[in-house]
Amino acid sequence: MKILITGATGLVGRALVALCHKQEIAVHYLTTSKHKISNEPNYQGFYWNPSSGEIDEAAFQAVTTIVHLAGASIAQRWTNNNKQRIKDSRIKSAQLMYDVLERLRESVNPHTVAHIISASAIGCYPSSPTKYYNEQYDGYASGFLGEVVEEWETAITQFQQLDIQTTLVRTGVILDKYDGALPKIIQPIKLYAGAPIGTGEQWQSWIHIEDMARMYMHLIIEKLTGVYNGVAPNPVTNEKLTKQAAQVLKKPLVLPKVPAFVLKATLGAMATIVLESQKVDASKIVESGFSFNYPGLEQALEDLLQ
Repeated sequence: MKILITGATGLVGRALVALCHKQEIAVHYLTTSKHKISNEPNYQGFYWNPSSGEIDEAAFQAVTTIVHLAGASIAQRWTNNNKQRIKDSRIKSAQLMYDVLERLRESVNPHTVAHIISASAIGCYPSSPTKYYNEQYDGYASGFLGEVVEEWETAITQFQQLDIQTTLVRTGVILDKYDGALPKIIQPIKLYAGAPIGTGEQWQSWIHIEDMARMYMHLIIEKLTGVYNGVAPNPVTNEKLTKQAAQVLKKPLVLPKVPAFVLKATLGAMATIVLESQKVDASKIVESGFSFNYPGLEQALEDLLQ
């Protein structure tokens, strides 16, 4: 088996590559940085530039599955330029791969890709303090995040027109010791300045980085298609997440909650990321045979922080 990964040097990509190598699965990866190109027997890099439409078509040689993880961070100020960059990094990159595979399909040496698995986001679900969202939810949240996810998922499902099976992983907050949201959460706690955000009652659906990589591998090996929520089975409120992290770190929380208006003044529209509430169900992936190593928050934080 050989898979092609976009975003292979990102948080999830690095964990998935390591897992592939443990299972002796060869990896091709696409990168926009030529100095990041490696040429090893089980790890070969290829250059692409979705903005200009450049791509090394050799990246697809003997590949059966694509894992599309590329995408600019949403944790940046939502200026018009940044919002366009967030969209283009996900959608233009998918469209470029589609165009190449469509052309190769009719070539003398047709491609062998049968499956594409793409990251997506639980930002597709409207903010709610009470609703428990599963993959059957019909529609997308209003606002920028919902708009991004809708266009992102549409760009992936069109691969079905090429007889390529598609899978979408609607990802929650990924907990990792060194990268992503967790270091930002624990930094003020370590400085005795940690506090819940807004009301603290907003739901945060999270997943340990190890389980996130294992879930992608499960989808690859089992050839599962459709939409899956990339979250652990036990979502928590922002207040519970903050208090649990403080407890594991053995640090007190001495400050009051950070008011929403302060965040909005500091972060602008991007404050939506931490103030909105999505309580998301993991039943579908569990029913497919996947087992979480870290189903509970306390267990996950103890592994990552101790």
